[in-house]
Amino acid sequence: MARILSIDYGKKRTGIAVTDPLQIIANGLVTIATADLVTFLLQYIVKETVEEIVIGRPTQPNGAPSENLQRVEQFVKRWQKLQPTIPIVYYDERYTSVLAHRAIIESGVRKKVRRENKGLVDEISATILLQDYLQYKQFSQAHC
Repeated sequence: MARILSIDYGKKRTGIAVTDPLQIIANGLVTIATADLVTFLLQYIVKETVEEIVIGRPTQPNGAPSENLQRVEQFVKRWQKLQPTIPIVYYDERYTSVLAHRAIIESGVRKKVRRENKGLVDEISATILLQDYLQYKQFSQAHC
């Protein structure tokens, strides 16, 4: 089977997570500069088969679009032109950053490390996003 990849798209940094080939578990892959995202993805799909990309849909807690939504939509349009064979789907990313911060703190990562490695939150957010998406997909398939 092919992998599913997720993107926690940010203005400066982007977190990326990926499933195992059986699409059971989401794992953090990397946090990269957003400017390098397309190049990274194009190189990654040469090495690994990716069936689908999930990208966080940035919204405010009340469901209104956030300021980052326009940047995400521009990226999605660009990707669809470059790689129309790999679908990219939106998935609600509300609270993934909050959950990522909580997971980092609860895992015992020291304040100094958290300050120095801001990209860790992005990678964990992408992982949470992907794990939620996998559970949603599994639930949807079981109830169809």
